Amino acid sequence: MRKLNLPLFDFKIKKEKEKNVIFDEIRKKWIILTPEEWVRQNFIKYILSKNYPKSLINCEKVFYINNIQKRYDIVVYNSSAGTDILVECKSPKIKICNDHFDQVMRYNLELQSKNIIITNGLDHFYFYYDTNNKKYLQQKDLSIYTK
Repeated sequence: MRKLNLPLFDFKIKKEKEKNVIFDEIRKKWIILTPEEWVRQNFIKYILSKNYPKSLINCEKVFYINNIQKRYDIVVYNSSAGTDILVECKSPKIKICNDHFDQVMRYNLELQSKNIIITNGLDHFYFYYDTNNKKYLQQKDLSIYTK
């Protein structure tokens, strides 16, 4: 798989029925290794490297917006079971554009995350909600987890 703009991490990867699969530590199962899945797994490891507890991380879950089924890539919950971080992952082949920002903001109408990240593994966009100005502001990186 392609080298991403993230630290190097170790993964369990194997061949299964002619396809590469990767072990997802969060879902605790083998997943077909697509380019987007490669980004998702690397970004999960990146979140873990920032000391976020594995127990607060969830990925590829269905939720609904106006009775329409959607699926988020990664969510990190806070200790109160609210959404702290919402991550939208794209394949490294896809250039991040305004449509992706619109997509994640639509998701966030339901999920109400204080932090939003959009990544294709090469480019990462980090935003946090500024409660004083009531808007999302861009930041440089994911902050280290503190309780």
